[in-house]
Amino acid sequence: MSWVFLALVSALLLGFYDVAKKASVDNNALFGTLFVCSASGAAIVLPGLVLTWISPALAQDLGVAVPDLGTGGHLLVLAKTGIVTLSWTLSFLALKHLPISIAGPVRATAPLFALLGAVSIFGEMPTGRQWTGIGLILASYWAFSVLGRKEGIHFSRNKWIWVLLAATMVGSASSLWDKNLLQMHKLDPWAMQVWFAVYNMVLQGGMWAVFGRSDRGQSFRFRWSMLAVGPLLIAADFAYFRGLSDPAALISVVSSVRRTNVVVSFAIGSIAFRDKNRRKKAVALVGVVAGLLLLI
Repeated sequence: MSWVFLALVSALLLGFYDVAKKASVDNNALFGTLFVCSASGAAIVLPGLVLTWISPALAQDLGVAVPDLGTGGHLLVLAKTGIVTLSWTLSFLALKHLPISIAGPVRATAPLFALLGAVSIFGEMPTGRQWTGIGLILASYWAFSVLGRKEGIHFSRNKWIWVLLAATMVGSASSLWDKNLLQMHKLDPWAMQVWFAVYNMVLQGGMWAVFGRSDRGQSFRFRWSMLAVGPLLIAADFAYFRGLSDPAALISVVSSVRRTNVVVSFAIGSIAFRDKNRRKKAVALVGVVAGLLLLI
């Protein structure tokens, strides 16, 4: 199956993941929400892991066996989990305070940072068309900044925009790390995904225990959307990891394709959360998607 097609499947699932994430964290305690969302993902993979320990042969027959990573592999996945946990925390925090019609497109800048990393670390070289795409994306973000001012969101002065950009840069670092783990260290994609989900739940639980009181008195409220966040991310990463494990896959392209998820999150989320200036933002979004297509 083509790695580009797998990236598109991942993008579609990520669009619904973004909407579920916004619904979960909106006016809710941050760290409790993070833990439940991560636990919902771990719940999907834990049965396969336990069955592998109890009956490896049966797990193999059912197609859920988790290959051994070894000590080195576990340390590499732990490092990935730390990177993603930081990105999750920053992005959830920003998403609490920003409209999804602004936050989604800002998050779509990830391919820019991934592209720079791919050029400097893996030697991938963009074409003139791809550089044009980068310019178009930047111009579109200028348009979003103008529209954001009408809602009191000044891109240069709004701290949540900067928090979201930081989350995006950290997420891009995670993408580069994924390519390193899958193509250079040859880690098994399923084992990597399973242990990431487990370690992520443990880290998020620890953060809730330590920092839960810093939610400024905001109480945690369970929402059914939380149960969708983890499984949607598991499914999106399942397609993503398999596409990226292909030696022909370019992380600069995969990252760009994955960020077309902004179309889904914008279309559904901006209506569901009644964001302002949807039509004008949709025009700017067309520029982002056109830029992403040029990157592809």
